[in-house]
Amino acid sequence: MQEMKIIHKNVEGIYGYRRMTLNINRKFDQTFNEKRIYRLMGIAGIQSVIRRKKKRYKHSNPQHVAENFLNREFQAENPNEKWVTDVTEFKYGFKKAYLSAILDLYDGSIVSYVLGCSNNNKLVFQTIDQATKLLNGDHPLIHSDRGFQYTSHGFKRRIDEAKMTHSMSRVGKCIDNGPMESFWGTLKCEKYYLHRYETFEELKKAIDEYIYFYNNERYQERLNGLSPNEYRAKAA
Repeated sequence: MQEMKIIHKNVEGIYGYRRMTLNINRKFDQTFNEKRIYRLMGIAGIQSVIRRKKKRYKHSNPQHVAENFLNREFQAENPNEKWVTDVTEFKYGFKKAYLSAILDLYDGSIVSYVLGCSNNNKLVFQTIDQATKLLNGDHPLIHSDRGFQYTSHGFKRRIDEAKMTHSMSRVGKCIDNGPMESFWGTLKCEKYYLHRYETFEELKKAIDEYIYFYNNERYQERLNGLSPNEYRAKAA
């Protein structure tokens, strides 16, 4: 595992378990099994930064399902017109953390986010509760995948109370929530993959710093050279 950590660092994390197996076998002149290397990489907290496995969804009977009203129309004319939301996974030490966020399609800003140690309803409910407190008479369309949190009665109740319209991706169509997936990729490439986090506090600090930077200081060509919050302020 120590040698794998050295290799992982030297190649900036681009090796998956198959290529790592090739390197370890050459290094030690052995024929270690790929499954063993995969298991040991997991124990060591080593994971490739590219060609990552698709996230696993918890299978459950949906309590509420909505149509794909967004229909990949990712442009919005006004703030709080169209929101997208999702949950993604991070690792720190030998543990996992989950980030839930809501993104406004008008300017790409992160409206609200919550980092937690469990991928559960509470995580998502806190995120939507934070976001709806910021609304001032607006009733956005909110788009999600069909994860168990978003198909629950609790999430639908919050949507109904805020008089929002719920839109859902089609089964197996991640591109239906493309802007949210794009933000996850940007966050991980520009911040998460560049460092190693040993504690939840370290990871949370990094995510807080990045989202502040993203909303306030990361200038974007599509926003006429402004940050999302600057572009949003001009609309207001």
